[in-house]
Amino acid sequence: MSRKRPTDDGDELLARLGSLTAQARERAELQRSRVELALALQRGMLPRGLPTAPGFRLAVRYAPACHGLNVGGDWYDAFTMPDGRIGLSIGDVQGHNIEATAFMGQVRVGLRALASVTGEPGALLARTNELLLALGSELFATCIFMRLDPATGALESARAGHIPCVWATADGKSGVAEDECGPPLGVLEGADYPVTRYRLTKGGIFVLLTDGVVEGPTLSVEEGLDQVVRLAGIAAVAGMRADALATAVIKGAERVGHEDDAAVLVVGHDGRTAPDVPLAGP
Repeated sequence: MSRKRPTDDGDELLARLGSLTAQARERAELQRSRVELALALQRGMLPRGLPTAPGFRLAVRYAPACHGLNVGGDWYDAFTMPDGRIGLSIGDVQGHNIEATAFMGQVRVGLRALASVTGEPGALLARTNELLLALGSELFATCIFMRLDPATGALESARAGHIPCVWATADGKSGVAEDECGPPLGVLEGADYPVTRYRLTKGGIFVLLTDGVVEGPTLSVEEGLDQVVRLAGIAAVAGMRADALATAVIKGAERVGHEDDAAVLVVGHDGRTAPDVPLAGP
């Protein structure tokens, strides 16, 4: 009975290892292509610039999730409205796939388009909700929409199932906004979205974010929001720039071990346009 020589066994083993190595390389290349596709899709859905207003600073940071072909549906947006006020939105679409990214684009564009008809945040979310229901998608989205008046520092905010924003003032006060919340967009017909009014005073800060920033395997949402409150409080007292605070907040998201998109939108008042009166609301 013939036997294979040891060298034959070694050659066969090397051939098998070579084949496995080639397959692993192909899978790695495919994975890299998928990640590049995910990044391109996400970036294409997000705004390229931010509006400016004397005395106010806007800053954003975005860390997309890149796990295979998991494409998140987080977004942020900021734009000048027809009456000169600034619209701010941030949100999160249910799901982590191509459909979620496409739906995110529909929500963001819908908010922008409807803002030219009604800029009042509660009415805007209500109309967007009806639009999404009419599309018949099984997906839904959470979001916050704010309207900022640069002439007075007045902020009007409505929330659709989204985590609350964080605020801080130059005199050392900070906290999580305790505004009333309506249901996510695309879920319930005839939903109402209460409006909460604030005033952004000199040195004041508002931080809008998605749950990927404050929630992960090592951190609950409440604990994550507390961390952002502390960062915002320090930033307001120290006079930190909006972009520096946004960077600090997104770095905190990296430490919680999130597997979701993470988006941060910071609006700060560093001028004297608005009167120095106490922050209303929180």
